[in-house]
Amino acid sequence: MVIHPKIRGFICTNAHPVGCAAHVQQQIDYVKQQPALTDVPKRVLVIGCSTGYGLATRINAAFGAGAQTLGVCFEKEPTEKKTATAGWYNTAAFHEAAKKEGLYAHTINGDAFSNEIKQEVIEKIKQDLGQVDLVVYSLASPKRKDPVTGDLYSSTLKPVGQAYTTKTYNTDKDEVSEITLEPANDDEIQQTIKVMGGEDWELWLAALHHAGVLAPNAKTTAYTYIGKKLTWPIYGHATIGKAKEDLDRAASAMRTRYTDINLEAYVSSLKALVTQASSAIPVMPLYISLIYKVMKEEGTHEGCIEQTHRLLRDALYAENPVLDEAGRLFMNGWETNDQTQAKIEQLWHQVTQDNFHQLADYAGYHSDFLQLFGFGMAGVDYDADVNPIVTW
Repeated sequence: MVIHPKIRGFICTNAHPVGCAAHVQQQIDYVKQQPALTDVPKRVLVIGCSTGYGLATRINAAFGAGAQTLGVCFEKEPTEKKTATAGWYNTAAFHEAAKKEGLYAHTINGDAFSNEIKQEVIEKIKQDLGQVDLVVYSLASPKRKDPVTGDLYSSTLKPVGQAYTTKTYNTDKDEVSEITLEPANDDEIQQTIKVMGGEDWELWLAALHHAGVLAPNAKTTAYTYIGKKLTWPIYGHATIGKAKEDLDRAASAMRTRYTDINLEAYVSSLKALVTQASSAIPVMPLYISLIYKVMKEEGTHEGCIEQTHRLLRDALYAENPVLDEAGRLFMNGWETNDQTQAKIEQLWHQVTQDNFHQLADYAGYHSDFLQLFGFGMAGVDYDADVNPIVTW
């Protein structure tokens, strides 16, 4: 079939297998151009491995450090009439590239919140790896089913305490406008914590530790975004912020709980980027378009692959990593420093419908958005007939 992007709201409902493979290869090529990650361990589990920061971490571990990687994702496979999700094609491309270089790669596709998938992962570790030295938790989901009670929880993107009115950019209408977000009630806050907080991360580590598949001196990290003034009302002072506080709680609890293996647990605070998760959050398309403009001019812009390479090299496996006041690995300082934020805030107050495309780098935002789904990649013929059926 000939596959062109079908965009609905903040999501693209199809993906291009050749384009996704090209996007994965582009990231692999970047990693190969960097010095080897000599201190990164050789047995890595990535929970949420198929897109964004999780995929980039897996690529860095495999092609930068020669690591054996076991991944967990939840992706839809293709049919004769419908493409797979982008994460399916990304994983297939990753497997193909790893195979060519003799690197171990295995991926389990299913609900990472379930006990069944946790057990399947444990059995695979025992069978193939023995133990793992690094566990990366990079899940993003709007819902979570409790593996014990069966209760289904849904996250919300709302401020806490009071309504919040701010600028936003509607990607469907190409329109800068104001949006008012009503405050969350207690139930919405608690459900968001259940979905996006640290509980499932803790359950994963508990299961792995109980099974004896966490190596001595293992490390684990969960990914988060901690914004500044412009995004605090939808991140810090909001339902997501409450969930992020719970991630911090979980990291601290695990450091205390697993002293027998000297486990190191960190939350990693990463840069705002176009991902399938961030594109769904009000305010972020406008904010990210502005930070792209400023940070590209400053020469500090990074994508997922560059950011996770620096995380592994300079933070997670550095002797003296930089931590923020909450003890997180602080990777987004190039975005959140006062000088850069002042430039972004100045543009924020200036931006209108008429000048948006001059003041912001929406072209860069939209290009990154399309590439998430395998579109807009140089050298790919998007008018060619391609087979949507790809396996791994």
